[in-house]
Order: sequence, then structure tokens, then C-alpha cells
Amino acid sequence: MPDTGAPAAYRGLILDFVGVLTPDPAPMLRRWSLSQGLDADAWRRTLTTHPVVKELYAELEVGRLSQSEWNRLTAPILGLTEHENLMGRAWERVSPATEMIELAAAAREAGRTVAMLSNSFGLDPFDPYAACGVRDLFDVTVISELEGLAKPDPAIYRLVLDRMGLPAEACLFVDDHPANLAPAQELGIATVLADGRPDTLARISELLGLAAAAC
Repeated sequence: MPDTGAPAAYRGLILDFVGVLTPDPAPMLRRWSLSQGLDADAWRRTLTTHPVVKELYAELEVGRLSQSEWNRLTAPILGLTEHENLMGRAWERVSPATEMIELAAAAREAGRTVAMLSNSFGLDPFDPYAACGVRDLFDVTVISELEGLAKPDPAIYRLVLDRMGLPAEACLFVDDHPANLAPAQELGIATVLADGRPDTLARISELLGLAAAAC
């Protein structure tokens, strides 16, 4: 698990959304694909390998395409006739990662500044942050769609630091994609890869000094 070197306790915690504040969504999306009469890998394969859908998704992330329009253009490529609220239908069973959310709440209670830095997949008609109940968890929320920037653009990391009012060296960033960690590291932000290891939460707590704060 990569992390950069360490003051005794970081004062800021920056969390990704999917795969950090939610469980790995892959099993949910496979079940949804099968429920639509598609093969289990249809959603992942289409969004990550189809050249048109990849471009549409990149536009969605930075707010140059609405979720409704993305739904309309992507549904037929997936092989679906119904496009209304496609994203919401696929993600309707998204659930919060309870232990990570509890850790974030504990960090905030202990005086740490807690931020979410998320690449958006649209906010309307389906708002995934509201669906998971994390809207009020953070001191700072930076969502790519609202900023016209997306990870791994270094500018969005600088933006979240500016809004947190903290230097890079005082912050810890957790993401499930290694490519999103590298720009943070280059800015001096410590990083933890959310890779499903059982000691991830304990490691984050240790870096934030939460055990000491609870004593």
C-alpha cells in the first residue's frame, strides 16, 4: 500500500468516492447488467473500452455533457432501448462503505479537515452522493462536474488543498486508482491506495493520529 512519508498526524483527509466511500461497485454492476439481459461485463467493458462511450464519459466527468444526455447517447450503445435515468438504474443499489464513513466522521470530530475529491458521473437526475448519504460528511466537497476539472489533472488537487486551507504536506489522500495517486504525490500529498486490504482503515487511522486523539 503506497504512502508517502509522515508527520506525526496529518491534519487533512481527502477521500475519493467510488471504491473508497462505497464498496467496489463491480459486483453490483455485473448483477445489473445481467438483469437487463446483457452479459455480466457489459457495463464495465462499454464504459472503459468503447471509444465513443469513453469520450462521452470524459465529457460527463467535467460537466460538458449532462447525465441525461449521457444516458440518451449511451443506452443504445449498450444495447438498451430505455435510456431514462440509465445511470440511476445501474447504480440504484449503490451502498455506502460504512467503516470508511465512520472513520471520516471520527477524523472530523477529532479536528481534522475532511474533503471529498470525486470524478463525477453526473448529478441529475441521479445524484450518487445523495443516494449514499454522504453529502453532509465533509468540510470541503470538490466534484469534477462542477469544476470543469477531473483527476488526474493536478489543478483539481491544488483546488481541494486551497479550499481546505492546508498545505499538501499536511494532507492524506485515499483513492482506489493508482493513476489518481501519482499527481497528489508529486504535489507532496501523502497517499493510501484503497485496494481492499483489511489493514487499510487502521493504516489511515494511524496516519491521522486518531488513536492518540481518542486517548
